[in-house]
Amino acid sequence: MSDKMKHYEQLLRNYILSQVDTILKEPVHYLKHPFVDPGSIYDGNLWDWDSFWAVYAIFNLADDSESGQETRERYIRHAKGNIRNFLDYQMQDGYIPMMVATLDLNSQLPEPYLNLKRKEGLLTNMHKPFLCQQIALIGGYSGDFEWIAEDYAKLEAYFECYERDYFNGNCGLYVWADDIMIGMDNDPATFGRPRFSTANIYLNAFMVSELNAMAVIADALGISSRGEFYRGKSAALTAAIQEESWDQRDKFFYSVDVDIKTRHYDWFHQGLGVFWKTLPIKIRAWTGFIPLWSRVAEPRQAAYLAGDHAADYNTFNSPYGISTLAQDEKMFDCRATNNPSNWLGPIWIVSNYVVFRGLMNYGFTEQARELCDKTVTLLGEDLERTGTLHEYYVPKTGEPVMNGGFLNWNLLVLNMIDELKGKAPMCRYWT
Repeated sequence: MSDKMKHYEQLLRNYILSQVDTILKEPVHYLKHPFVDPGSIYDGNLWDWDSFWAVYAIFNLADDSESGQETRERYIRHAKGNIRNFLDYQMQDGYIPMMVATLDLNSQLPEPYLNLKRKEGLLTNMHKPFLCQQIALIGGYSGDFEWIAEDYAKLEAYFECYERDYFNGNCGLYVWADDIMIGMDNDPATFGRPRFSTANIYLNAFMVSELNAMAVIADALGISSRGEFYRGKSAALTAAIQEESWDQRDKFFYSVDVDIKTRHYDWFHQGLGVFWKTLPIKIRAWTGFIPLWSRVAEPRQAAYLAGDHAADYNTFNSPYGISTLAQDEKMFDCRATNNPSNWLGPIWIVSNYVVFRGLMNYGFTEQARELCDKTVTLLGEDLERTGTLHEYYVPKTGEPVMNGGFLNWNLLVLNMIDELKGKAPMCRYWT
């Protein structure tokens, strides 16, 4: 590691350790348990995948804390609180909201906005597939799964809801109900498209990890038959992703359109009809690398993803990491926007980390090291220049776009550094 990298590492480590407690929140309003928020403009809000990655990062940090066991126990308490807060608002049909906001314009409602809309009959997206991954992370890290035993039935109901309302049986993939809070907020494969039409690779590749995490939970609680069931579900979903999302020509994983059927009219279309199950939505986004994280990709596919795509400066590679949308896509845009946040190219640290971990999973260590160095440089330069960290950045210049004071998954830069030094990743508990 160069002197510059060592300098930035220490700068970032000191800053993060000094700021991390600001995202650990005590109960407030709808949230009856301690929780973790992203910081910055998102103060007081509990989000599904945001809270997962925050916990993933702070558990890694706990090993560096001078207070040791006390810090570890405090982090675990807040992580368990995330889960309990979400389960508090699980509805009878198994639905769990994606977020619970306590300080927004809807905070005067008698219960969280998304739950009220569901009761009105509006079917929206539900908690993204990070609930069981966070539980498996907490259980594995603490060595204890008994804390979730009394709520195990709620986890089964959560998957039943996904199966009933968001699963397309024709192609074997899960679909978004709409384009609201889909993780990669303005992903062109889903954003602005018809309801229930997109089997997004983000949703499906992360769902493979979620199903594996549920299997770990079931095994830990002594319900081995359910563990086998969920491993079977994971294997079936992996096969469907391989069949429908992998593009043999482009050597890339795409989201796909599932609104495919023979549309008869009068005497037309009586012969050979539509026999294919999906159409690829050929927009290259960072989500195409998630199969490396979830180990869906076969080794030969991983080699294409690493060599033909992650390394290509015309598409994803940049001086500061992985562009969230390929730089030659017509939608590429790095303007500041919130609601939706901008994922049309800007560098986000969470996507840098997911690709980094995926490269490590398949043995592309030097390429992962390069990505880590770019991430350290990006955040180190920002911290030196502005005294804080931001939510996302321009790929070619490293210029921060918006939301100074954002922490959350920016903390993952330390996971990257530590994993390159040989520390086991936090996902070891279920992947």
